Amino acid sequence: MPNGTLEHANISVTDPERSAELLIQMLSWHERWRGPSQKHGWTIHVGDETSYIALYTGDHVKGDYAKGQPLNHLAFTVDDLDAAEKVVANAGLKPFGHDDYDPGKRFYFFDWDGIEFEVVSYAQTAAGDRS
Repeated sequence: MPNGTLEHANISVTDPERSAELLIQMLSWHERWRGPSQKHGWTIHVGDETSYIALYTGDHVKGDYAKGQPLNHLAFTVDDLDAAEKVVANAGLKPFGHDDYDPGKRFYFFDWDGIEFEVVSYAQTAAGDRS
């Protein structure tokens, strides 16, 4: 059985610059590439050395997504959940669904295009302990 890892996800957004800045600030990622893409669109890739999110836009992108059609959410792990939540809130987005269950703590938020993100920390495991 081969082993695999997720190399990238490609999502359509209305403003790749804005979405890239949020992910860079929240996850300490960097921009890997930007430029024209297929079908006359524009893409910015942000991530680390092994994986990334391709933030794609074009004339077809209207921002009228609905959860689960076709994407339920994207999830990221962070070492400091509180700091990540501050980045989200400072971007004018509203964190919700704060849960603390095995194996970690998490919250969710919708970005400006209605895409749902989950942010998880496995570093903060004790209920109520966010130190």
